[in-house]
Amino acid sequence: MYRMCTRCVRCMPNHQRPSKMPLNIPFDTTYLTLPARFYSKLDAAPVSAPNLIVFNHALAAELGLDTSGMTDEDAANLFSGNDIPDNATPFAQVYAGHQFGGFSAQLGDGRALHLGEINTPSGRVDIQLKGSGPTPYSRNGDGRAWVGPVLREYLMSCAMHALDIPTTKVLAAVTTGDSIGREQGRLPGAILTRVAASHIRVGTFQYFAAQRDVEALKMLTEYTINRHYPDAKDPLQLFEMVMQKHATLVAKWTSVGFIHGVMNTDNVAIAGETIDYGPCAFIDSYHPDTVFSSIDRQGRYAYSNQGPITHWNLAQFATSLVQIMPDTDTAVEDFTARLNQFPTLFDYEWAKAFAPKLGLPQNDDTTALAKDLLVHMADAGADFTNTFNALDETETAYPDWHATWRAAKPNDALWRKTNPAIIPRTHKIEQAITAATIGNFAPFHAMLAALQDPFTPNADYAHPPKEAEKIHQTFCGT
Repeated sequence: MYRMCTRCVRCMPNHQRPSKMPLNIPFDTTYLTLPARFYSKLDAAPVSAPNLIVFNHALAAELGLDTSGMTDEDAANLFSGNDIPDNATPFAQVYAGHQFGGFSAQLGDGRALHLGEINTPSGRVDIQLKGSGPTPYSRNGDGRAWVGPVLREYLMSCAMHALDIPTTKVLAAVTTGDSIGREQGRLPGAILTRVAASHIRVGTFQYFAAQRDVEALKMLTEYTINRHYPDAKDPLQLFEMVMQKHATLVAKWTSVGFIHGVMNTDNVAIAGETIDYGPCAFIDSYHPDTVFSSIDRQGRYAYSNQGPITHWNLAQFATSLVQIMPDTDTAVEDFTARLNQFPTLFDYEWAKAFAPKLGLPQNDDTTALAKDLLVHMADAGADFTNTFNALDETETAYPDWHATWRAAKPNDALWRKTNPAIIPRTHKIEQAITAATIGNFAPFHAMLAALQDPFTPNADYAHPPKEAEKIHQTFCGT
């Protein structure tokens, strides 16, 4: 059965208890076995008139969920937080983090609520509502989201998944029937349902490290190893495995021209997934110093700085883990030695990601050829995606480079199937959001359908923006 919200009379019509459970979610939440200082239990704040925008049936099937008895109304009530399954114990996680280099000792889920964990055929995952209302970590915020950031994350995460880049996934999106106040004025509220391998972050470790809570750090480390890295024999091996995951992840980002935008340590998932699609974007006109975040005025999270900033973020993770080691001096030396391997590791993963884009084997010559092409592209302001998708047409623009590439005998079938034809271009996302703000979700659904098959040409989404359509900044998903 489902619990009904009793916080206010106005939302009661949306809480009629169904005759049978429309979606059986077999929650088995292990994070709540940790002490209470890791989280806060609370229910979602009710919304007045939830309405389903989209439900990811393919992901539901992948998770092993039976949706055969679920109506759109059922889904809207469930994924708005109005109806909470009896076997769920909602909670918000606490964490800390470096935000643009400055440390905040307590952050946490300020507008998100975990419904719980489930075991799936491919492993344990979290199911979380984003925009579900205030929590103890909201820091005077309303805990809500408007439809723009919700649709952006839905499109971005689906696109990344289709590009085979590790990412959190999205199960549903709903409008709430309530408007929320932002700088732009009153905007339609929405809630996203996110699925993640977990929401444990570098910032989670930093929270307890900042408090010198060694007991909690040990418990968190043990829990993380058991859940994500069971082959790790100690914290040092855990660190090495996390470092490898993030070297691979960020190299893959760069290979498709993706800029995360806010690589704060609270946005670094220990499981190695892309998480928190705020001011993110895919590059149109290529330049290595491209920045999209409206608040990143120093270029801390520029496209070309994503590898070095990952190195910096991993240093913060190592600093937290050192506290639980029996010999601090030896631990500092051991973690530093491993951390210093990151630049070489990242360069290797970068070369590994770019070699197939040229249809060539991974070696020094291929890496040099890839870097040379990027220099030409930056000088010309060439479109990142379209250039790689049409390498055979570079003869006119870069004749010397093209001749060298052809002489290397590239595998045409390999580079053609490796380079996407379409990506979620920012101006197209903004057009979909603008339409959705006045209740028209057709552009969103059309774009979503196209992004499911990014290697198939689609003229509606292949072209870079015209001058009047260019978006130079994206904003945090508040």
